[in-house]
Amino acid sequence: MSMHGHPLSLSSPLFIFLTTISLSHFTHTSHSALESFVYAGCSQLKYTPSSPYESNVNSILSSAVNSASLSNFNNFKASLPGSAQNDVVYGLFQCRGDLSIPDCHSCVVAAISRLGASCVGATGGALQLDGCFVRYDNTSFVGDEDKAVVSDRCAPPISDGTDLLTRRDAVLTSLAGGGQFFRVAGSGNVQGVAQCTQDLSGGECQDCLSEAIQRLKSECGSSPWGDMFLGKCYARYAERGFTSRSDNNDDEVEKTLAIFIGLIAAVAVLIVFLTFLSRLFEKNKGGK
Repeated sequence: MSMHGHPLSLSSPLFIFLTTISLSHFTHTSHSALESFVYAGCSQLKYTPSSPYESNVNSILSSAVNSASLSNFNNFKASLPGSAQNDVVYGLFQCRGDLSIPDCHSCVVAAISRLGASCVGATGGALQLDGCFVRYDNTSFVGDEDKAVVSDRCAPPISDGTDLLTRRDAVLTSLAGGGQFFRVAGSGNVQGVAQCTQDLSGGECQDCLSEAIQRLKSECGSSPWGDMFLGKCYARYAERGFTSRSDNNDDEVEKTLAIFIGLIAAVAVLIVFLTFLSRLFEKNKGGK
């Protein structure tokens, strides 16, 4: 942007201010969406503070953080020196299949931080954010199928939802049709996503997702969005994409941001123009 030979420099404070506002907002919005809370569960049993078990829990969670900087899934077994058989801890993390490694790592860090605060002293805990899942326990669960419902939510039904139901059913049929551990499907403005934890076999994943999708279809009726989380898989659909929140206001936020940035840009242009006039006035005044 320039005005008669007086450019708004890429290193000028005003440009940096504008850029920082826009970039920091979109980065924050992205991370906030991935780190939105879905559910958490904690064992009623507690371990002794400063015990070998606590050391093994910390080892599992640290391993998850470190591994998430390299991949979107891993499972662990921790038995540090001095541990007895009942001190062994098992764990895993799983990120949503479309996340980049940096986003996966950021999500796992947030999940573990929240899990630590939610399940203080618990011998087992699980926490699901929009973008990732973390679990640890004192009994081995890795590789075991688990179709227990841990979280299910449906939006309020709508009265005239014939087209929505047709598209929703098409999306869910596509998700149930088989494939990878992470699946996406869309029909018009309805989108869906489904995923299994990667410790399951292909057949176990298909079995788990079939159960989640059938429950989602029967329980959410004519709802514009629905979530069904089982122990080792989930299925979701929404009119506006993967973020199935009745209070989702991303469009309004983006509109507000656009107006805000537009106003700042207008002020920037005005400042540059007034600076130009001021310099021109001083130049003319000095020439007299």
